Amino acid sequence: MKMRILLITALLVGGFLYVTSRTDFGQRRIFHNNDRGGEPFWSAPTVARSAGLSGDEMNNIDIYKASHLATVNITSTIYRRTIFFEVYPAKDQGSGFLISQDGKILTNSHVVANERQLEVTLSDQSRYKARLLSRDEANDVALLQIDPRKKLPTVHLGDSDALQVGQKVLAIGNPFGLEGTLTTGIVSSLGRSIRGENERTLEGLIQTDAAINPGNSGGPLLDSAGNVVGINTAILGASGNIGIGFAMPINRAKLLLEDYQAGRQRPRLGVSVVPVAGDYASALDLPTQGGLLIQEVEPGSAADHAGLRPGKQVVQIGNAQLLVGGDFITSIDGKPIDRDDAISRALARKRVGEIVELTVFRGGRTVNIKVKLDGGGKL
Repeated sequence: MKMRILLITALLVGGFLYVTSRTDFGQRRIFHNNDRGGEPFWSAPTVARSAGLSGDEMNNIDIYKASHLATVNITSTIYRRTIFFEVYPAKDQGSGFLISQDGKILTNSHVVANERQLEVTLSDQSRYKARLLSRDEANDVALLQIDPRKKLPTVHLGDSDALQVGQKVLAIGNPFGLEGTLTTGIVSSLGRSIRGENERTLEGLIQTDAAINPGNSGGPLLDSAGNVVGINTAILGASGNIGIGFAMPINRAKLLLEDYQAGRQRPRLGVSVVPVAGDYASALDLPTQGGLLIQEVEPGSAADHAGLRPGKQVVQIGNAQLLVGGDFITSIDGKPIDRDDAISRALARKRVGEIVELTVFRGGRTVNIKVKLDGGGKL
C-alpha cells in the first residue's frame, strides 16, 4: 500500500491563505481558502459587469460603440516623382465616416489627393473602390461614394456653430494604420487659422487636445451626444500628437452636401499654382508685389477653355523647383492676390456658370482674362 503524505502549509501571502497538498507522486494543488468554505480577504464589485465605470467612461464607450463601425480607412494611391523625374506610385492613408446607408463618405480633400485610385476599408475589413462625388479644397472637405452590398452604419451630423471651449470631444480614426482608435479631449479653442497642404490657409478650425495623429485625417470629431461636430484635419508638428490638433467644423461640410444634393457642382478653375513674391518674383522677372504662378492647366477645364497657360520649364529657385513660363495671376475680380488661398476663397462665393476675371502677367505685359467656371478639375 502506497504511503500518502499530507503536508499542510499555511501561507499568508498578500492577504491570501493557501493550502498545499502533496502526494507521493509529487503533484501539487493550490486552493484559495474560500474553496474550503472560508471568507475571502478581498471584496469584489457588487456589479461585475460595470467594473466600477464612471458615467463619463460609459458615455465614451457608448459613443464608440455607436460610431466606430461607421468610421472607415481610406487608401489613396498617388504618383510621386524622383529627383530624376521618374514617376512611382505611393500610398497615403487617412480616415473618413459614413453619412448614408448607401455608402456616402465624408473625409478631407487632402486625404483623396488622387481621386483616380481610392480604396475604402470598412470596419468589417470589406473593401470597396471609391469615387469622388464632390470636393471643396478651400475647406478641405470631400464627399466619396462606394457601392456596398448591404446597408451600412452611419453617424449623425451635429451643429459646429454651437460648440464651446471646454466641452468634451472624441476623435475616431486610423492613426498610423491602427484602425478604430478612440481618443478623447476637449475643445481647446475655436476659430483657429493654420497653413494646410500646398500652403493653403484653413480658417475657422476647431482646436482640440484629443490626440490626432497621421492617419486620423478625415475621421469624425464627436460631441458627448455622439454627433459629428468636426472632421479631424491637421496636427501641429510633423511627427505626431503634441496635444494640439485641428478639425474642420462640420457645418462647412454641410454646405458641400447641400450643393451636391441640389445638383449644384462646386466651381473649379482647373489650375495648380504656387505663390511667388519678393526676391523670387524679381529673379523670375515677375511683378514683385506677388501673385500665383500657374504650374499646370487641366485639359478640358475652365482655365483651359479660357486659354490660361501653364509653366513650361523647370527651374530651381531657392529650395523650390518651379515650372516657369506660364501665366502669373496678380488679381482676381479686381482684388490683388494677398493670400495663397485667394483662388479658393474667390471660388467659394461663385457658382458653376458664373464668370471670374483674372488679371494675368504674361510675356512682360498685363492682360485681363474672363473665365466661365465649370465643375471639374482642380481649384
